[in-house]
This record gives sequence, C-alpha cells and structure tokens, in this order.
Amino acid sequence: MYNHLQQREKCREKRKLRVRKALRGTDQKPRLCVVKSNFHIYAQLINDEKGVTVASYSSMHKEFDQKIKGKSKESARVIGKKIAELAQANHVTQMVMDRGRNKYHGLIAELVSSVRESGISI
Repeated sequence: MYNHLQQREKCREKRKLRVRKALRGTDQKPRLCVVKSNFHIYAQLINDEKGVTVASYSSMHKEFDQKIKGKSKESARVIGKKIAELAQANHVTQMVMDRGRNKYHGLIAELVSSVRESGISI
C-alpha cells in the first residue's frame, strides 16, 4: 500500500543528489540553496569548503514583510533581493544555483531573477 510513497521519496532523493553532485560552494562562489515547504520559502548561501552557512533568509524571518503571504512570487522576489543584499555585505559577487529536487520555474525562477537583478551573477 505504501510502496508508491516509498518509490516517490526514493525518486526525489535521487533527483536531489543528481542535481547536487556537481555543485560545490566556495568562499568566492557560495552555493545558493533554495527550499520550498508547503507554506514558506527558504534561501541560504553555503560555503561547502568550510561547511558553513554564509547568509540565510526566509519568509519566516522576523524582518520579512508580514503583508506578503508566505509562499508566493512576491515573497520569492523579496527573499531574492534580501539574499543578494546579504551576499554583497559578505563581498560575494557570484553564486552557484542549487535548486534541489525542484524544477527551475515559478517561485525558484522568480527568486533567482531578483538576485540577478540585484547585480549578482549566477
């Protein structure tokens, strides 16, 4: 009965590993990891060489505009702009995009386009 759920989870894990196997974040070019949950969006810059998170921002953050709903294109744009500001504060001008198991469209595309508009190359 639960075999289809196990199979779906296995496929998701394989997809995530397939995307991430070629991506490594460095000091000069950290990995921009975007995660979507049912209600929120999370973005973080990760330096894989040191194993640290350089910056992070999400729709659950205290300073996030509460008028915007948690998981929408508007919130993705705001999160993208804020993560770009945090990156520039840490002297980062380039990033590597890590979409995880998600397709590159909708919310993730909006977030990345707002990061690019802020002057960071991905």
